[in-house]
Amino acid sequence: MSYLVVGISHRSADISVLERVALDQDAATKLALAVQHTPAVSESAVLATCNRTEVYANVDRFHAGMDEVTAILSDITGVPLLDLAEHLYVHFEEGAVAHLFQVSVGLDSMVVGESQILGQVKESLRVGQDLETIGTGLNALLQHALRVGKRARAETGIDSAGRSVVSAGLDSVGGYAGRRALIVGAGSMASLAAQTLLAGGATSVTIANRNYDRAVALADRIGGTAIRLSEVPAALAEADLVVSCTGARGVVLTEDMIRSATDGRPFGVLDVALPRDVDPAAARIPGVTLVTLADLAGTAGGSEHDIDEVRRIVGEETGAFEATRRAASVTPTVVALRAMASEMVDAELARLDRRLPGLDDLQRGEVARTIRRVVDKVLHTPTVRVKELAADPGGPTYADALRELFALDPATVDAVTAPKAKTSHETTAIAAQTTGGDPA
Repeated sequence: MSYLVVGISHRSADISVLERVALDQDAATKLALAVQHTPAVSESAVLATCNRTEVYANVDRFHAGMDEVTAILSDITGVPLLDLAEHLYVHFEEGAVAHLFQVSVGLDSMVVGESQILGQVKESLRVGQDLETIGTGLNALLQHALRVGKRARAETGIDSAGRSVVSAGLDSVGGYAGRRALIVGAGSMASLAAQTLLAGGATSVTIANRNYDRAVALADRIGGTAIRLSEVPAALAEADLVVSCTGARGVVLTEDMIRSATDGRPFGVLDVALPRDVDPAAARIPGVTLVTLADLAGTAGGSEHDIDEVRRIVGEETGAFEATRRAASVTPTVVALRAMASEMVDAELARLDRRLPGLDDLQRGEVARTIRRVVDKVLHTPTVRVKELAADPGGPTYADALRELFALDPATVDAVTAPKAKTSHETTAIAAQTTGGDPA
């Protein structure tokens, strides 16, 4: 099986395109399940953030896997395949590994070095484990990616400024010390915004959300005030900074709403929602500073030296992970070789019983132990060496040589790690779940 990444992010598409492929949690779950139940894919995970939608898969065929993933991504997002394809990027095998590691350390983030992405990778792993779309292959990859992210942050100053999309955005709208803030939304981004605002000296934080109970829960955690979504127009008039980060599919804050609440006074608007919450026309209102995700692309945290060091760590860790994978790839051959040797020993002992039926249990046991010791010693050096050699690039060819020299049955070798076949019932059931629904 091989790693495949199919994705779209702020690096390959502008905000207007990202809005169309943005996934909420239900849609991301739907995508992971649908991908995992295609013929070419054995495992899948989805990483969906405010500026990226990526599918990670373990596939047995590159082209078939890529075609299946892109078709499902198009179906679930409702974006025609031809429109989607020009913005997609694809990484395979070592390229897929390196890409995930770059994502995890923050090199591929909109705000370079931001720390929130590591938690999002961890959440993708947790969801995939709960859904059982992640098996041993993707589990090993994602776990290693988390370790790489932690190492980069421990050994460099890549996130020394504590930068995130939210903090960079708040800086861009003129800071937040001494300001009265309104947050529209109550999810993880809203929570991060609330914490950032309070830590930075905002005088008050008000939380508005369609689900009032969620607004109350967040307000209670941070010591703010909760209001209903219908109260937002009045709250805007009492604030001088608003952060909007809902999961709504349409405009939440209109131009007229902001214009009537601000009346020409200085007012900061940070829209970190995808799709956008704020009418872009609000940027034309006198006194209003509107900052969106599109404005934050390329913002850096950490120095150039830190970024170079993180790149070095990613390269080093990618090489180490690939060496471990290559070494592990020979295990089925070694297991099959030892299984064949064990069967040969059993056959010879049975033959010995027929030719020397008078051997007692003690004698037979000693003969059996002697034969097995000889076979183990003969096999020990080549099996240890093939594992050592396999860690180098091109190493798996040594396993091919071992299979050829000992005439191992390819089917026996494949059976050692063959994934459980998907039933037609499973495929049909998941297809029914992913067709006919509303695009997310």
